[in-house]
Amino acid sequence: MKTLLPLLLALGVCATAKAGPALDRIQSSGRIVLAHRESSVPFSYLLPDGRPVGYAVDLCLKMAEAVRKKLKMSTLNPQFLLVTPANRIQMVVDGKADMECGSTTNNAERREKVAFTVPLYITGARYLVRADSGIVELAQFDGKTLVSTKGTTPLKSITQANGERALHINIVEAPDHAKAMEMLAAGQADGFVMDDVLLYGIVSARPDAAKFRVVGKFLTIEPLSIVLPKNDPELKAIVDEEMKRLIASHEAQAIYDRWFMKPIPPKNTALNLPMSYLLKDFWKYPSDQVPY
Repeated sequence: MKTLLPLLLALGVCATAKAGPALDRIQSSGRIVLAHRESSVPFSYLLPDGRPVGYAVDLCLKMAEAVRKKLKMSTLNPQFLLVTPANRIQMVVDGKADMECGSTTNNAERREKVAFTVPLYITGARYLVRADSGIVELAQFDGKTLVSTKGTTPLKSITQANGERALHINIVEAPDHAKAMEMLAAGQADGFVMDDVLLYGIVSARPDAAKFRVVGKFLTIEPLSIVLPKNDPELKAIVDEEMKRLIASHEAQAIYDRWFMKPIPPKNTALNLPMSYLLKDFWKYPSDQVPY
């Protein structure tokens, strides 16, 4: 029995070292599919020429390069796939995307289907309103219309709060952030509830930005992370290791500053959003474990 133990341990090591389905697909095809969003500024969005850019996109490209090196591939071609809030998780589950590079919250419900790496941002849901509305807090939406984006945690949270607190808010769904913003601007909604950083990003790209403001206390706390397949711990290990390396080397901070503190395309305006104490504290001991 003693002589078998080292052999069994060796076999176990070999088994865990075997590439999972995503890595097999990446290696055999020579490409890695990165899902991105259309209007999640500054995380993942399209420029007028159709090119996907953003904070999460830059981080995903770093992850793709780490995968290339780990698999000892001479080249690895990133291929971009546009996803929506409603289908982003399923695209990863179905193997159509190897990572989702957007503004997706890591929570218990989603962890049943997919995996997440170390959070790249920690935010919370608040409310975008017209500056002349007089609205400054959630209770003032009583009898009014709030829009949120289909398939997002803020939509789920405001729906739950509306029922539990008997707020009498008319909640409507938009297919994406751009449509929700359009509804607010057109007076079809009195507020847009979403992660506050996304609200700041959406407004910054508008010529009439001064007509809107973000108000209210946090409805939720949202740790945003890159989404990965649940059934490929080997891919996750590579991505986790690279994310921790970027944090330790302060490269992640530099990428953060590029997208949150400096002028960004297409309007070349800066969000001027310094890194929050929540993210700074979390990055002191980076982990994919979040208490949500």
